[in-house]
Amino acid sequence: MAPHATGTPPPSSHPYTHAYPITVLASSRAVVSGRLTSATIVINTQTGKIISIFHSVLSKSDFPPGTPFVDHSPKILLPGLVDAHVHLNEPGRTEWEGFWTGTRAAAFGGVTTVVDMPLNAIPPTTTVAGLKEKVAAAQGQCWVDVGFYGGIIPGNTHELKLLVQEGVRGFKGFLIDSGVEEFPAVSSIDISKALTELSDSPTTLMFHAEMIPPITDSVGDDVQKSLPPLHPSGPLTAYKTFLDSRPASFETYAIAEILSLAHLAPNLPLHIVHLSAIEAIPLLREARARGVKITAETCFHYLSLAAETVKDGDTRHKCCPPIRTQSNQDGLWDEMTRDDDSVIKTVVSDHSPCTPDLKMLPPRLAGETDPANVDGEGGDFFAAWGGISSVGLGLSILWTEACRRGNPSVEDVVKWCCRNTAKQVGLEHRKGDLAVGFDGDVAVFDDEREFVVEHSTMLFRNKCSPYENKTLKGAVVETWLRGKRVFTREHGFAEKAGPPGQLLLEPRTATAKAHKKEVEFALAA
Repeated sequence: MAPHATGTPPPSSHPYTHAYPITVLASSRAVVSGRLTSATIVINTQTGKIISIFHSVLSKSDFPPGTPFVDHSPKILLPGLVDAHVHLNEPGRTEWEGFWTGTRAAAFGGVTTVVDMPLNAIPPTTTVAGLKEKVAAAQGQCWVDVGFYGGIIPGNTHELKLLVQEGVRGFKGFLIDSGVEEFPAVSSIDISKALTELSDSPTTLMFHAEMIPPITDSVGDDVQKSLPPLHPSGPLTAYKTFLDSRPASFETYAIAEILSLAHLAPNLPLHIVHLSAIEAIPLLREARARGVKITAETCFHYLSLAAETVKDGDTRHKCCPPIRTQSNQDGLWDEMTRDDDSVIKTVVSDHSPCTPDLKMLPPRLAGETDPANVDGEGGDFFAAWGGISSVGLGLSILWTEACRRGNPSVEDVVKWCCRNTAKQVGLEHRKGDLAVGFDGDVAVFDDEREFVVEHSTMLFRNKCSPYENKTLKGAVVETWLRGKRVFTREHGFAEKAGPPGQLLLEPRTATAKAHKKEVEFALAA
C-alpha cells in the first residue's frame, strides 16, 4: 500500500516501509475526518505531517524494527484542540499570564494550537510594530503552536491590511469598554471603516458584542464604561446585581448594530465572540438565512456554569458577557446540538486571567491565593477583573457537562473545538483534524478518567478559577505536536527537548490551494 493511502492494513508479508523517521499511534477509537473509528496513524517526524491513516489497529510488527509505536486502545485519539480565543498577555502583563505558562496549560489539556487575542498585552496587537513585539516575546517559549489576532480600535484602519500580510489570523474589536485603556471600543464609524478596508482580505472580523442601547442617538462613549449602575438592584457582592447590569439586550443590540453594517463587506466572514445570551440566536439565524456570513462561538463556562449557583462574592465567576441562568445554558446546548445548521460553530476557553488581587475575592473564598483586597472590601463584582481562567481544562469541562446531560458525542466535541475552530482562523488545511497532510497533532483522551481541579492541574500562571475543587470527567493523558510527544499525564513535559511550538505567521490564503500544497509537501518528504 502506498505510504499516503488509507484503508486496510498492509499484508503481514509486506510490512510498511519508509525512507524517513516515523512515529505510529493507534487505537480502537479515534476521530478521523470527523468520524469515530479504529485507526493507525503514521506521522513523518521530519515534516511533522500525517502521511498514512489505516482504519484498523495495526500491529507493531507491521512496521520496521525500532519504529516508535503506541497502541492507546481503548483511549480516544483526537485531533489536537485549537483554542481560538486565549489571552496570553505577554509582553506587558506577564504577571497575569505568559507564553510559557499559558501554552503549558494548553498542552496539559490536549490543546495543540492557541490563538492569542490582541488585547491585555502591552502594546496591544493593533499595529505591525505591536505584533512584532509580541512575536519577539514569544520566541522559544511556546509548548504548543501559537497564532495571533489583530485588533481594531479607533484610528488604526491603515494598519489592518498590513497586519493581514504579517499573518494575523483575524481581527477583534469591542463595542463596549474593554477594561484596558490601550484597547478602546469602536464606534459604528470605526466598524464601517474596518469592514470597507478588509472587504476583500482573507481574514475574519470578530466582535465583542455588548453595547449599551443609547437613550438617544447622541449619547457618547462615556456610558460604555464598566462601572456600577447608578441604582444597583442589590449589593455589589451579589452576583444577581452584576447579572442585572449586563442584560441580554446588551448583546442583541450590539449584534443588530453589526448586522446593519454587514452589507459593506458581503464576502467578509464575521464572527461573534463568546456569545452568552440565547436571545441573540434568532438574529444570527435570520441573518445567515439572508446570506450574511456570520458565525458565533460560545465558551466552556457558559455551557457549564449557571448564575443560580454563584455564591455571593465569588468573583472568580465574573466575565463579560456574564454567565447567565441555567435555562440560558440549556438554550445554548439546544442550539449547538440541533439537527440542522447551528449558528454556534465553535467552543473556546476565552482564557482571560489576572493576578488574584484583581479578582478581589473575600478571605473566605481566597484559599491559598490570599489576594489583597482593595480597601479591605472583598467580593465586589463591579470592581473585580472580568475573566475566567480555564485554558487546558476545556475538553474535560465540556465532556463532563455532555455526560451529565446524557448525550456525549466525541465527534461533536471535535467539530466544535478542533475542526471548526481551525476553520475560523484559516488553519483548516493543517490543523483540527486527523487526516493525511495535516500536522501530526494528537490528544490521547481517557473519556472515563476523573480528576479534581486543583493547583497541580491548573498550569496557567495564577491558580484562580471557578473550576477549582470541581471534579471533571475525561482527561488528556498524552499530547503530541507534529509527531512529538510534548506532555504526558504520568511524566509531565519533555523538558530536555524544550518548547517545540511554532508561531503561525503564514498569511491566510485560499483554503483549497493551501491544502493541496500541504498534502503534496507531506507526501513528497
